[in-house]
Formats: sequence, C-alpha cells, structure tokens
Amino acid sequence: MTQEIKAAFAKLFGGDSRVFRAPGRVNLIGEHTDYNGGFVLPAAIGFDVTVACAKNDRGEWQVHSLQERDTATLNLAGPNPQPQRDWTDYIRGVALQLQNDGYVIPSAYLLVDGRVPMSAGLSSSAAFEVAVAQGLLYLSGRSMDRVSIARLCQRAENEFVGARCGIMDQFSSVFGRAGHALLIDCRTLGIRYIPLPENVSLVICNTMVKHSISGGEYNNRRRECERCVRYFAELLTGVRALRDVTEEDLREHGCRLPEVLLRRSRHVITENARVLRAADALQRQDLETLGKLMHESHISLRDDYEVSCRELDAMVDLALNIPGTYGARMTGGGFGGCTINLVDTRAVHSFKSCIFSKYKEVTNIDSEIYVTWAADGAGIAQ
Repeated sequence: MTQEIKAAFAKLFGGDSRVFRAPGRVNLIGEHTDYNGGFVLPAAIGFDVTVACAKNDRGEWQVHSLQERDTATLNLAGPNPQPQRDWTDYIRGVALQLQNDGYVIPSAYLLVDGRVPMSAGLSSSAAFEVAVAQGLLYLSGRSMDRVSIARLCQRAENEFVGARCGIMDQFSSVFGRAGHALLIDCRTLGIRYIPLPENVSLVICNTMVKHSISGGEYNNRRRECERCVRYFAELLTGVRALRDVTEEDLREHGCRLPEVLLRRSRHVITENARVLRAADALQRQDLETLGKLMHESHISLRDDYEVSCRELDAMVDLALNIPGTYGARMTGGGFGGCTINLVDTRAVHSFKSCIFSKYKEVTNIDSEIYVTWAADGAGIAQ
C-alpha cells in the first residue's frame, strides 16, 4: 500500500513523499460512554487511512484524496477560517489546532488514501485526523506525544468539524496493539491491553445505512447527558460526569428525572458497568459471558439510548442465530453503520454467507462483511 500511494503521489505532485498511517477502530462494548468520562473496550482494526506528504514552495496547500475526483487548494492564512462541509475539513481542523498550539506548518502537498469504510461507525474520521496530524508534525519538524496527538485530533473534530465525539476513536487509532483490545478509562486515559482469543475473529457487518455524527441526534444525546449530570450533581457530591453516578444512585434518585433523561442516564450508567465486566470476561476468555454483555449493550442502545435502527437490530438478531457466533451488537455512534460480531474462526466462512443472504431477505439490502483483526496503532507506513 505504501508503494502504491508513493507512486500516486509522484504522478500527481512529482517527487518523493513520506507516508503515515492510522487505523480505524471497532468497539466491542462501551458506546456513548467516552464523552461521559466512562469506560470503553475497542480495538484498532486492519483498515487504515494513509497520508503521503511533502513540502512545496507554492505558498499554498494542495490536497487530494484517491477517493475524490478533484484536487483542493487550502489557504489557512486568512482570518477566521470556516468549515467547507467536505472531506478537507478534517485537514483544516487538524492544521488549525496545530497552529493554535504554536506549530508552523509549511505549504505542502498531501495525498490521502482512505481504506476505512466511511459513515459506518468504524472511525474513518479519527483515522484520517490522526494520519494527517502525523504528516503535518513531520512537515513542521517537531514532535508531539501520542496522548496529545489524540487530544488534538479530538479537538479538531469537536471544534472545527462540529461533531462532539469523545476521545475513544482517536485514542484507539493512536494506541492500538495487534492482537489486543484496549480497556480505556476515558477520564484518566489509562489503558489496559487485553489479548483477544486466537480462535475468534472480528467480523464487521455493514448494514449499508449511512450515518453522520457531525450534528443532529448524536450531539443531542450529549446534551441530554449534560442535563442528567446537572440533575445528579445537585443531589450528590463529586458528580462531574455520568461516570460518577452508580446504579444504586440511579435507583434512588432517577425517578424524578424526565422519562427520556432517565433512559439516557440508565444506558450510560449500566453500560459503564457492562464494560468492566466484559473486560474481565475477555481476560478470562469467557466468551459466553462477553457475548451476553454485548447483547445487553445492544438492547440498551436500542431501547434506552435510542440510537439503533431497524437494520442494525435485524443484523444483530440474525447473527445471534448463526452457529459459531459468541456475541453481536451495534458498534459506533449508531443511526446506521455496522455491527461487531465475535465469531469462531472455523465458522467465519459460513457466517459470512449466512448473514449476507438472511439480511438481504429481511431488508433487500446487499450488506458488506469485513473480517479483520486487532491491529497496531498509528505510525510511519512501512
């Protein structure tokens, strides 16, 4: 892949380039908990965004994506740059955050190749941001620690792109480890790496229902959670996020919340508890318990958080009736996208065939099925 993008760069812009990569991620469990200061259990996956870059003397940036037709010209020197509502906003957002932090980025050529399925809940945007950040840091001649890269990319998405995502996506892309899931404490940013069983495959089923988290219902959920925090903070000491509210607190005080906010808080509070139990189950390689927790998570996301959809529910229900499936749930922000399925490696071929045909029967949609692995985090492309 590296030689391919370097050749494409030389053909488009001329000259040599340096190439950086960053993976997408799939979340085993822990949805909508990261921006509530909670716990998540993702893994980086074997689908990357790569960015080839080199300085130029044109005084302007020229950027191109192999997934787009036209080359774009960026000028970040003007006052108060605004989002263009296209793929270049991720580059603009990262560059502006670096400039705000005092980094001087010279004019450059950038060529992007995105292999993470877009609008599927697999963090294509975070992978893009992290890959771009590495390239721009290289061009600046300066470095940045990996936690700061993840935080900077999150700010770019929050403040420039307009999606109020938590830290999980960028953190997973930076800190992924081959063969491992990451138990992330989204408050302290502590990581516990947990080996994935060798006899289990990560099978991602794309419903082909596109979603966007740059606004709308995703941001509404975050605002609802903030209202819940204000409610509990008035009753309990030390509450800064829903992570600080226990299931016992919810039982004692939740009855006075409006019904919608009760359900939102119940999802987040119980999901945090599920993540910790799921991590311990995975550590023991207790796949039966892990699968039950994944299903409970999906039901909570469907009923309490209301971020599932008919197609996601169908995909999960179908998967759980296929032999060799340990667990299935929606993954990502919701409103479409993908499910994550833990499947016995010996059953993957039959699982793929069965889920594709049965989903087609139910929805009349041709799904896409990806078999992947837990991959290493971002770095120089080899």
